[in-house]
Amino acid sequence: MIGLPDVRQAAARLHGQVLNTPCVESRMLSQVAGCQVYLKFENLQFTASFKERGACNKLAQLSQDEQQRGVIAMSAGNHAQGVAYHAQRLGIHAVIVMPRFTPMVKVERTRGFGAEVVLHGDTLEEARAHALELAQDRQLVFVHPYDDEAIIAGQGTVALEMLEAVPQLDTLVVAIGGGGLIGGMAAAAKALKPGIRVVGVQTLRFPNMYNAVKHATLPQGVSTIAEGIAVGRPGQFTQALVERYVDDIVLVDEGDVEQAIVMLLDIEKTLVEGAGAAPLAALMKEPQRHAGRKVGLVLGGGNIDPMLLAAIIQRGMVRAGRLARLRVCARDVPGSLARITGVVSEAGANIDEVHHQRAFTMLAAQSVEIELVVQTRGHAHVQSLLEALRAAGFEAEEQ
Repeated sequence: MIGLPDVRQAAARLHGQVLNTPCVESRMLSQVAGCQVYLKFENLQFTASFKERGACNKLAQLSQDEQQRGVIAMSAGNHAQGVAYHAQRLGIHAVIVMPRFTPMVKVERTRGFGAEVVLHGDTLEEARAHALELAQDRQLVFVHPYDDEAIIAGQGTVALEMLEAVPQLDTLVVAIGGGGLIGGMAAAAKALKPGIRVVGVQTLRFPNMYNAVKHATLPQGVSTIAEGIAVGRPGQFTQALVERYVDDIVLVDEGDVEQAIVMLLDIEKTLVEGAGAAPLAALMKEPQRHAGRKVGLVLGGGNIDPMLLAAIIQRGMVRAGRLARLRVCARDVPGSLARITGVVSEAGANIDEVHHQRAFTMLAAQSVEIELVVQTRGHAHVQSLLEALRAAGFEAEEQ
């Protein structure tokens, strides 16, 4: 089983090859959560993910014969980029098998590192099976994304850096996909500081490690915003490490993760993907569990599709009341819309969209239904805007 010596050796191999990312306190998040929150910015790695730690550690230990044959990996994106980048740096040919619906930003970046990308299957399991076939056919070295001792040890170096930067940490909150990151981190952290708590996070749609460790039978979904931890089954090495060293596993839903992405963007001005935001989602879902503690969160990656990010930001604005959709009924006469926009302006809101509805409505033929999408300062501002519209003689409600 992986232990502290393996992680220390990995750290020596990685020295100068990957970034020792900042681990600093977020004062604003600490105020909101009721504990001291420290963020480990793994989204600042060159490939924007912790995954290159394990990949680099694995590739650095290949024999000359293995290097000449080349390597193959299956990944939803971050492991792919880590393997591709360090293989290119070491002069090793890399083949990456990715599910067909992997975000294009990850596909193109992987190709940009010189890897041969093969898109196959709809799930990681289908991609994995195809990668194993190609590995056998082409005599390539298979680089597993998590269930490999060298990969686990490389990921565990995150814990060494966090405890070196902030020795007083008493809790680590880490996302779990296959378990490579939390397995390596937990083994190292518990050896350095036996009393430290290690909490894993999975999504409700992919609770594979939760089911395995807690002997539960929660159903598994098809997709999640945190695709980086959408793994069908845990690894054998990683499950053993989780069972031995991890104190608890919590589940978060899609809305929790979306909110965490927006919070990190808004408060910390840092971009994370769904899997990278999962630890903060868990903290904000149950802050009382960590009250008064010194909690380290790993922001595992920052590779997110721009279109998905745009949708998440808009949905976050809706949840916060900063973007609202109003239905206003008025007489269908010249000047009505001008009066409505005047009221909105006086109330300090800004109109994003205006839609008139005359045919698909139950209003009298002389009336019009106007849908407004407005930018506001929050839920209280929305209510004051509705009151202003009603005081001006209009029927108005939030949709």
